[in-house]
Amino acid sequence: MVSIRDLLSESLAVGETFCLDLEQRDGQLVADHPYPASPMDVAVVEGVERLEERPPADPVEVEIVGRIVGDRIAGRVVGLECDDDSTRGDRVDVTASER
Repeated sequence: MVSIRDLLSESLAVGETFCLDLEQRDGQLVADHPYPASPMDVAVVEGVERLEERPPADPVEVEIVGRIVGDRIAGRVVGLECDDDSTRGDRVDVTASER
C-alpha cells in the first residue's frame, strides 16, 4: 500500500541529487525545486561550510533530504561541481529566473 508520506517524498525527490543554482533569500541559501510540480523550494541548510562563496557563482550538487525547514524542503551540498557521473537521477539545472 502506498502512503501519503511515500507520495509526498516522491514528488519532492527526497534522496535524489540535482545540480542547482543557489541564491540568498530570507537569510538562507535557496534553490527552486527542480520538479516544477513540487509544492516546495529547496533550502540548502547542510554542507554549506563547503562553499567558498555564499551564494556560489556556479551550480552545485544538492541532495534533497527528508525534512522541512520553514516552508521549504531541506537540501545538503554534496558536491561543489556538477558532472554527469556524480549526480543521481536526472541532472537538472534550474534557476529562479527560469521559473
